[in-house]
Amino acid sequence: MSDQTQQPGQQPDPIQQAQTLLKAKDDTSRFVGLALLKSVLDNSEELRNNQDAVRGLWKSVPSKFLDRLIKTGSRQQQGQSQGSEGQNKNARDMLDLAVAIIHTFAALVPEENKRDARFMERIPGLVNCLLNCSKETTTLVLETLSSLVTTPDGARSFISLDDVSTLIEIAPSQPLVLDIFFYAFLNSMTSSSSAQDKDLLRTKIDHTITSLVASFKGTDAVTLLDFLSNLLPRLEPQVLPQNPSWLPTLNQFIRNLVSSRPTPAGRAAYTNLAAALLEAYPTITPQLLFTDAPPDPSGKGKSRSTPGDDKPFSYLLIQILLIDIRSTTPTLLSHLNSPTFYPPTARRLSSAFNIISHYLGFLLRSLDSDDSEESMVVDPEFLLKLRTSLSETFSLTLEFLRDRFDASVAGAMGLDPSARSSAAHDSGTGAAHLTLSWESMKDSVEQDPLILAAVRALAIWLREDDNEQLRKEASGLGDLFTELYRSSCQPSAAGQNGGQKLDFRRPVLMAWEGLIEERKGVDSFLTNGGWQVLSQDLIAILQCTSSGTVDEMEAARGTEIVRILLQVAEQERPGPKEEWLDLVTHVAGWYVPDEDEDDQMEGREAKLVVLEFQVAVLQLVTALLVGSHAGVQRRYVHSISAVLGIARVLMGRVKKMGDGELVEALEDVLKTLGQLR
Repeated sequence: MSDQTQQPGQQPDPIQQAQTLLKAKDDTSRFVGLALLKSVLDNSEELRNNQDAVRGLWKSVPSKFLDRLIKTGSRQQQGQSQGSEGQNKNARDMLDLAVAIIHTFAALVPEENKRDARFMERIPGLVNCLLNCSKETTTLVLETLSSLVTTPDGARSFISLDDVSTLIEIAPSQPLVLDIFFYAFLNSMTSSSSAQDKDLLRTKIDHTITSLVASFKGTDAVTLLDFLSNLLPRLEPQVLPQNPSWLPTLNQFIRNLVSSRPTPAGRAAYTNLAAALLEAYPTITPQLLFTDAPPDPSGKGKSRSTPGDDKPFSYLLIQILLIDIRSTTPTLLSHLNSPTFYPPTARRLSSAFNIISHYLGFLLRSLDSDDSEESMVVDPEFLLKLRTSLSETFSLTLEFLRDRFDASVAGAMGLDPSARSSAAHDSGTGAAHLTLSWESMKDSVEQDPLILAAVRALAIWLREDDNEQLRKEASGLGDLFTELYRSSCQPSAAGQNGGQKLDFRRPVLMAWEGLIEERKGVDSFLTNGGWQVLSQDLIAILQCTSSGTVDEMEAARGTEIVRILLQVAEQERPGPKEEWLDLVTHVAGWYVPDEDEDDQMEGREAKLVVLEFQVAVLQLVTALLVGSHAGVQRRYVHSISAVLGIARVLMGRVKKMGDGELVEALEDVLKTLGQLR
């Protein structure tokens, strides 16, 4: 932009000319100035890359004039039946140019400038004009809104709108609308600090989803299901709608897709959404998805499939998921480093495994129910068929886990480690490519959500199904289970390469609980260092109870560890290994606060689940000592005395809690250890 006086015969500077026209008092000149400015920006790559110049040009555009163009263009097109063809064309031109200018600058200005009021104040007009736009201009409006809501200020401005019905109405035909809501909700959530703001956002999300669900009725709703499957898992509990009215309709969308031979996109959408709903609403969703007649809104209605029904929906859904897993996992490792194939496929399979986990849990709860009608969720004939399919699927899952772990840890025989940790370079093009397709160059096994989902579902089946052959096969994964548990105990918050660290401890414990039912499982547990890993975690949890820093979830995990170690110890012949008695020494050295200190700790150790864990540890120590040779017992006489002292302290606390079972358990510990001393 030159300030020099124009010489005779010299071509005028189009940028300066546009700015001069934009400063004019009449709208016609301003309109011409906008059109000239748009032309210059479209045809000058150098100008588009000059952020300072772009920022200055955007400030020279009259904001109120843009608003008037949008409003006038929209209003005249609404009344086009009374207007002439020329007036309608002028209205379209006004609207199209104003939107195009805003779209262009939203794409060109630096990120920090998208937050200023010149953009934020245009959001209401852009939303309101949508029903009067041409197809091309509609796309520009949606792209502009999508860009603006990626900033916290833009998201808040969008969320504050009272009426977004124009977006709701076009959502089924414009998937970009769902992206706008997605980024607006998430960015508003992260920038909302007060409880009141989060309550308002929760209400807005609930109302918006209700409207979207109504708008998508009569369609396959694939884009809506995909949107919600991405949104719901990312919402904080404070902004997640509670008991939403749209759940039954979503359930019907899922059922329609499952029954209609959907496209791959449709299959991924309903699988991911079903898993997301089960995680977000674990009480309501299983009744909707896993029964053939969902309960009435009052919650009083019974729902179950009758013995004569032809293929209950839950049976059909689980069978389809199992077929998907069996058909996909054998070739999945060959695509491990494909950014377009592995991530979406792994996510779909993770969702499938998670749905299966929830379904197995739902079946177990139903079978344990005292209500005879609720216990008949699926006809026994279909349950037997499912059992066969589940066993076959988990057998293939074992192969996948074995291959994935071997590739991650061991690699190919004789292969130099650098071939698995670096990229190869093509001498002709200079492009880098990954050396091995079957080993992830980005995420290790313990960072892969698919591995966690597969291990969790497998663990439930190993524990609950009395399948001797499958348990023997799974015993071959002892090294995988031990390594996953060990890595989950590490204090770092993230895995290698900055990836998310996942917690495998509870699923692995559940798997071991099933595996040690077989002798081969016990051997695998001991051979692969299971005792050492679990006992170390047990000691760490026990030490935390001294300071009151242990939470109930950790204490419950500790009780599960005791249950496994106790069963292994009782099966060992002629008795516990002497190195296992190190646990006795650690427990004997456990510091237990006295009554006065315990009162000062505000009763943090008085939680029943923590006391149950502590008593369980004393029972394990007692079992180890009782099973040991008399000579070994004599060497631990001082430790026995210390454990007796701990038991007496806990007895006082247990009696205060009034738990008869724990009192009885401690009395047995005191009596047994007293005889050994």
